[in-house]
Amino acid sequence: MPLITRKLGLTDYQTTLAAMQAFTNDRTTATDDELWLTEHDSVYTLGLNRKNVRLPQNKIPVVNVDRGGKITFHGLGQVVIYCLIDLDRQQLKVRELVDIIEGSIIKLLAQYQVTASTQKNAPGVYIGEQKIASVGLRLKRNCCYHGLSLNIDMDLAPFKAIDPCGYVGLAMTQTKDWNIKESPQYMGQVLLDILKKKLST
Repeated sequence: MPLITRKLGLTDYQTTLAAMQAFTNDRTTATDDELWLTEHDSVYTLGLNRKNVRLPQNKIPVVNVDRGGKITFHGLGQVVIYCLIDLDRQQLKVRELVDIIEGSIIKLLAQYQVTASTQKNAPGVYIGEQKIASVGLRLKRNCCYHGLSLNIDMDLAPFKAIDPCGYVGLAMTQTKDWNIKESPQYMGQVLLDILKKKLST
C-alpha cells in the first residue's frame, strides 16, 4: 500500500485534530496510510494524563486532546508531522513506531553533525539534557494518529510557562541553536522524506 504525504502548510490545530479523528474513524483496511506535514499557531495541547499538570498563566489557548502524555506547546517555526498509520498492516507495535519516529529525527540531526538521543521512559529526542522533539500518539482499532513535533526556529519562551511533557525544569532547544540554518519548511520536508522511507521498507 502506498504511503501518502501531504504538505498542509500553516493549519489551525483544532481543525487538523478533527480531520485526523475523522480520517481514523472512517478508514478501512483499504485506506492508504498518510503523513501530514504542518505548522500551527501558538497553542498548548493537554494530553490524557492531565493529573497534576501545571497550566500556563498566559493568553495562549489550551486545548484538551486525546493523545497520551501531559502538556506541550506548538508554535510557528516548529515542524509537526502527523502519522496516520495502520499498525497491523505495517506489522508494527506502537513502541516500534515510536522508535522509527525518534530514529528519523536523530538521523536528520546527524546530517548536520548534531548528536541526539532518546531517554528511557521519556519519549522524544534530546540533545544532552535538552529536549528538541516530542512524540505523542493515539491508537484506535490499532490505527494511530497524532505524531511528532520538532523545534526548528521558534519562540521557546512559552515552554517556560509549563512543565513540558510533565517534566519540571525540562529545558527545550531547537535546531537554530545548534547552528542549523535551514528553514522549518526545508527541515520538515527532509524529515518527511526520511520518515516515509523508514515506513516504506
